[in-house]
Amino acid sequence: MQLDIEDQSPKFIASTLLEIETLVRLLAGLKQAGRSPNILYGIPLVPSHITRLAELAAEIGEGSISVMIDHPDQVQYLQEFSAKTNFPVCVFVKVDTGYHRAGLPPISLNKNGLLEKLAEAEEAGHAKLLGLYSHSSLSYGAKNAEEAMNYLIGEIQGCKVALNRWLPLLPKDRELIISVGATPQAISSHNLVQGSSSSEAEELRSLLRQPAAEQSEAQVKIELHAGNYPVLDMQQVSTHARNGAGDLEEEIALSVVAEVCSVYNDGEREKPEALVAAGTLALGREPCASYPGWGVLSNWRQTGDAKSGASRLMVERISQEHSIITWGNASQTSIPLRVGQAVKIYPNHSCVTGAFYGFYFVIDSSTNDPCRVVDIWVRGRGGEVTDPLTMTRFQ
Repeated sequence: MQLDIEDQSPKFIASTLLEIETLVRLLAGLKQAGRSPNILYGIPLVPSHITRLAELAAEIGEGSISVMIDHPDQVQYLQEFSAKTNFPVCVFVKVDTGYHRAGLPPISLNKNGLLEKLAEAEEAGHAKLLGLYSHSSLSYGAKNAEEAMNYLIGEIQGCKVALNRWLPLLPKDRELIISVGATPQAISSHNLVQGSSSSEAEELRSLLRQPAAEQSEAQVKIELHAGNYPVLDMQQVSTHARNGAGDLEEEIALSVVAEVCSVYNDGEREKPEALVAAGTLALGREPCASYPGWGVLSNWRQTGDAKSGASRLMVERISQEHSIITWGNASQTSIPLRVGQAVKIYPNHSCVTGAFYGFYFVIDSSTNDPCRVVDIWVRGRGGEVTDPLTMTRFQ
């Protein structure tokens, strides 16, 4: 659904082999249609996975799978890939621009001769360098569009330093890619299209126009990558990365429907609370910088204070199978929920939450019946699954 039908080189990122296996038919179909798809295995190369990656690449075609490296000992496994496919594997070198999850600092990109070893692998036909890759989730700490753009600027600048520092060891016969971003950063780029004239927007425009150093012979293009932008969640919305964004109901697509088990409005506790049959295994346990809870209730089927926006009901405490709902402020107002009522909860991290479920029940909120399920999406888990409504079996 995210593919641009005019894009002749559609690009994907996956963090697991299972996701790549799920997309093989799609990628092979794009290849057969004359397009040039590429999917990046989005963590530094796991040696035990190289055989399966090569098998998948051979099934799709040359140039279809990329890997990421950040250690010279990973280079030797690239030969295994090309031995099985008879073509080179595409490679990104991972740059650490401050997040410290993976990658090398810009000044240390040639750790123990990594770039020379990669050049040797390329000369032998085992690899083809695409460019430099950085993913910085520091941008989740942004509180407004300018801060989100600043994180993107810093990431591009970090990769630019690495590129310029090590340019003599990089190939000169192609356009190199600087691939950067996380969802808040990618979303912040919308502010450029919307005509933002802030100093951050102007600096970002300048970087995008001239990613290489002045007077440099390098051919460079910027690529933005993001994972969660079609769905969003409380973490993402709290960054306020895009000027003019809507409220939670407009921006967050994924919610968990849960049932109210009990309500404590009669002085049983220090403040009014409700018990809901959805806990860690239904929502995840990911924090959000903007509030102390584990999820926020939608105003779906809510009335009065719960729908006003002045305050929100939130998941304050969480256990394995249940959670406690309270007001998000110091309000002592009764919880406007009843036993047996269904509520929608927006999770802090929809990627983690979604992983607990086998299906997405799709509704169309623009219709007169926004609760009607119009489609069911089967989550890619490998093996066979069954549609719960039609009992259709999927491979």
